[in-house]
Amino acid sequence: MAMHWDVFLDQVQERGEYETRAEADRAARTVLGLLGAHLVGEARADLAARLPETFALILLNPLQAAESLSAERFVRATAAWIEGATEQTAAWDIGAVLSVTADAAGEELTRRILLQLPPGYDLLFGRPQDTTTFDTTSGD
Repeated sequence: MAMHWDVFLDQVQERGEYETRAEADRAARTVLGLLGAHLVGEARADLAARLPETFALILLNPLQAAESLSAERFVRATAAWIEGATEQTAAWDIGAVLSVTADAAGEELTRRILLQLPPGYDLLFGRPQDTTTFDTTSGD
């Protein structure tokens, strides 16, 4: 079931510590538009189904990315799209929007989304992945 628009924006506004709902809306539109350019197939459609309709349409109708952006380049691209933003403020905006997006998506869908994205996006979503691997063949 899709998260209601007011709830989504209230959470983005709270996490981003924005003074106005308009600031939260601007961040959500920018971040989700850029994210949508990097997701394909069922994961993108499933995520859209859990977002408010306005944001679902932004996610589903982005400009297509020519190449997949690393997490660092995603931050830079977000900064370029938000007037007056720096990489630091863009990272803050991304964290506010994507953490709420991950909550709306749930753990299983968030994992599927992260599998489509380059390493580092787990931190942008506020869901650091355990990258520790254990060698079970060494007998230690």
